Amino acid sequence: MAEKRKLFEEVGSAEAAKPVAQTGVIDRGRRSARGAIRVWLMILFALVFVMIAVGGMTRLTDSGLSITEWRPLTGAIPPLNDADWASEFEKYKAIDEFQLQNAWMTLADFKVIYWWEWGHRQLGRVIGLVWAIGFLWFLLRRQIPAGWTGRLLLLGGLGGLQGAIGWWMVASGVTSGEGMLDVASYRLATHLGLAFVILGFITWYMLMLGREERDLMQARRAKEAKQFSLATGLLHFSFLQILLGALVAGIDAGRYFVDWPLMQGQFFPPDAFDLTPAWRNFFENAGLVQFMHRMSGYLLFIFGVVVWLRGRKSAHPATRFAFNAVMAVLSLQIVWGITTVLYAAPVHIALVHQALAVVLWVLILRARFLSAYPIATSLRGPA
Repeated sequence: MAEKRKLFEEVGSAEAAKPVAQTGVIDRGRRSARGAIRVWLMILFALVFVMIAVGGMTRLTDSGLSITEWRPLTGAIPPLNDADWASEFEKYKAIDEFQLQNAWMTLADFKVIYWWEWGHRQLGRVIGLVWAIGFLWFLLRRQIPAGWTGRLLLLGGLGGLQGAIGWWMVASGVTSGEGMLDVASYRLATHLGLAFVILGFITWYMLMLGREERDLMQARRAKEAKQFSLATGLLHFSFLQILLGALVAGIDAGRYFVDWPLMQGQFFPPDAFDLTPAWRNFFENAGLVQFMHRMSGYLLFIFGVVVWLRGRKSAHPATRFAFNAVMAVLSLQIVWGITTVLYAAPVHIALVHQALAVVLWVLILRARFLSAYPIATSLRGPA
């Protein structure tokens, strides 16, 4: 006959069999994928950052028109012998930039600018390859979190579009008998603008994947809507300033009117509307384009102060710090922009100015993200 159990033993057995509450169900099975995808995005981020820097160097050295054809596949192979180099040089000699501006060049001089443009295009191919390998790897292994396939596919689509726009830009300067010495500035602005858009998406995705889904769902309830709206406005305003900076770079406007705060001794530059039709002045007149860039910079700084003051009122230390970082880099960028003007935009100073624009762009995105998904804090620190 079975031994009778005591009452307290039955109670203890029942408690021992009680199921334990499960946590992290939303992210279960996805943590390793989210982390690996984030690392992959970090690699893409670094490559795009370098791509923007190399693109700036290509523009500042007037190297962008050295390769006169668009060959997405075979163009990856550079000239391998003297005959190949002679052929490429002859193609360059046929365009206006060489005939009107660089007729003094020897083959050795041509090779310098050729390598910059080839490196820029080659880096674009590397970025496309890294994206394709990573995307297919995670897709075939079914490791992409729910809702993320379209986002990651968008990056590849934008990258392909960027390649096409790059050639559309170069084609505007590969002319003969039209007097074109550079690419069209508005096409350059489109090309650079899309690069920042791609970098922006990568940054936002990295920030989202840096926290677990359940954490984001919880944080979203504490969203600081007004602060998020102001940060969004600052993001758009900074993007406009980036486009205006591309117009300045496209026509070398930063190497004219090298006094500050005036322009050749006056507030508004002389001969600001001497091109016809009038609309061309907003893209091709060095004085007017630099004036627009300057005025937009002043307004951006003022608006940045407003956003920063609002960000300081955040209840979350991490968010306040993010807006402080934005204000610090924005102030540095204004000072560096003035320095770029005073020194007539030498290559090393101009490249730092462009790099600071990238840093500012990323910091604004981070401040905006933390406004939407604040990090919960307690007396003991971040949760």
